[in-house]
Amino acid sequence: MSLRIATFNVENLMRRFDFSGFRNQLNQDRTLSLFEIKSEAEYRQLEQARAIAHADDTRQLTALAIADSRADIICLQEVDNLEALKAFEYGYLFKMVGEGYRNKYTSTGNDSRGIDVAVMMREETSHGQPIEFVRMTSHAHVTYEQFGLHTPELAALGNEAFERIFRRDCLEIDVRVGGKPLTIYCVHFKSMGSARNGIPGRDSSMPIRIAEAKAVRRIIEDRFGSDHAAGKRWVICGDLNDYRQRVTIGGDRHAGYRFTVVDETTSSLDVLLADGFCENVVERRPEMDRWTLYHTRGPEERHLCQLDYILLSPALARQNQGAVPDIVRGGQPWRTIFPAGQEAERYPRVGWDRPKASDHCPVAVSLDIV
Repeated sequence: MSLRIATFNVENLMRRFDFSGFRNQLNQDRTLSLFEIKSEAEYRQLEQARAIAHADDTRQLTALAIADSRADIICLQEVDNLEALKAFEYGYLFKMVGEGYRNKYTSTGNDSRGIDVAVMMREETSHGQPIEFVRMTSHAHVTYEQFGLHTPELAALGNEAFERIFRRDCLEIDVRVGGKPLTIYCVHFKSMGSARNGIPGRDSSMPIRIAEAKAVRRIIEDRFGSDHAAGKRWVICGDLNDYRQRVTIGGDRHAGYRFTVVDETTSSLDVLLADGFCENVVERRPEMDRWTLYHTRGPEERHLCQLDYILLSPALARQNQGAVPDIVRGGQPWRTIFPAGQEAERYPRVGWDRPKASDHCPVAVSLDIV
């Protein structure tokens, strides 16, 4: 029997307005910065109108990307809450795929903005096998001290031993697919952030992501044992906010672009991929074609990288040696620079920078559950 599973960072699927930009220009949308706004009341009215108008196009594109993933189960990141997910599924996704993702699960994580991880699933696979929810476990409460993961590097970043490890959650969901058990770990690791004291954001925030990766591995090993050859079916899905490899971009559209594959010396992914603990199946794709996000801070800093992962247990990887994931890129904005031969047909109304489906791309793979 076959199950299609996907992961997608939907980028701020929110039900709330953010008015903090009135006092903090760093949080102010660039559209409103063009206008002279005389009072906070006026700012609130304009921000509400802007957010509502922008959200409709964005969520149509998000729904198209999810529909193109063709997933039976999809793990999501940056979801406000269950009500936001229900409103999106009913008002947008339902129009694309009909009666599909009736079952939705999320937890309250630790993110200061209130963005959480979530899972949506159909009642049966596209091949007619039932998908049965068994249980859900949140690990948002776990602290560095509990898992013995507090380090001097974390302390230097201001993280105390009693603080929680996961910046959002490691949401553990057990299902049965055609009667066969499968455990899903939906995660969203600490973002890289901006440079700190002259240190690049990726490097300065690395200790937090390493701790999160170690915690995920600990949770799985505590449950399934440390024998990685055992026939256990589990999968880690989510935005890990890190990469082991990226494709740097030089040149310009007039003279032509240059793409160079660069391997990183250190990555938090190493914790999970070491000694065959699990497999990043996206690495079954060509090196130039693994990216799920386009990063730029101007012509001097541009690259493509994989931030979104489907990591299979050894048993699942062995059972699906021929499975190669799909990456849905039709919702990417026109500013994203594609290597030759990878250009995607953009969805209607995709803009230069926005609207877009998300800054991330969905990743989906079909797996035999035997």
